[in-house]
Amino acid sequence: MTRIIAGAAGGSTLASVEGTGTRPTTDRVKEALFSRLESYGVLHGAHVLDLYAGSGSLGVESASRGAATVDLVESADRAALVAQKNADLVNRVLGWTAVRVHRAKVETYLDRAAVGAAWDLVLMDPPYTVDEGGVVAVLAALQNRLADGAVVVVERSTRSPEPVWPTWLERFSDKKYGETRLWFLEPAAA
Repeated sequence: MTRIIAGAAGGSTLASVEGTGTRPTTDRVKEALFSRLESYGVLHGAHVLDLYAGSGSLGVESASRGAATVDLVESADRAALVAQKNADLVNRVLGWTAVRVHRAKVETYLDRAAVGAAWDLVLMDPPYTVDEGGVVAVLAALQNRLADGAVVVVERSTRSPEPVWPTWLERFSDKKYGETRLWFLEPAAA
């Protein structure tokens, strides 16, 4: 059972995707991640992009904690339906539509995203079947689409090697939580 940890919808139980096709971020990792993001000051009023959203757990947590808009991108039908249920729950609590679900492949969504989109926070938790080259290709598609001071978080298994980051992104931190590793990236200084 996953839940929203804090904010306007804190304590709400989230729907989960049945089966083994997704691996939800544990509450422990989610709590540590959002504690860190709040310390960076990137959540309040942020425009958030949650790639490979699964149930949308990370994105709806962002909205609950004060993000202005959240785009959940998920290609799997069952997962997208669950993400929509969770988005509807948070939107109802907030009283407006902060969270939108886009049923599309990540690459397709980024190809079609409005030019000039400026996300403050990008959460990226790709399936293990997406190799490091796939991770880097998606990150490359984010170039010129991040706001000043944006943060990109990549979640992977600790068994996955660290990707070779695009030159326009710098890793400024990483943290291991059991079998999960989080990498924190920001646009490189000019």
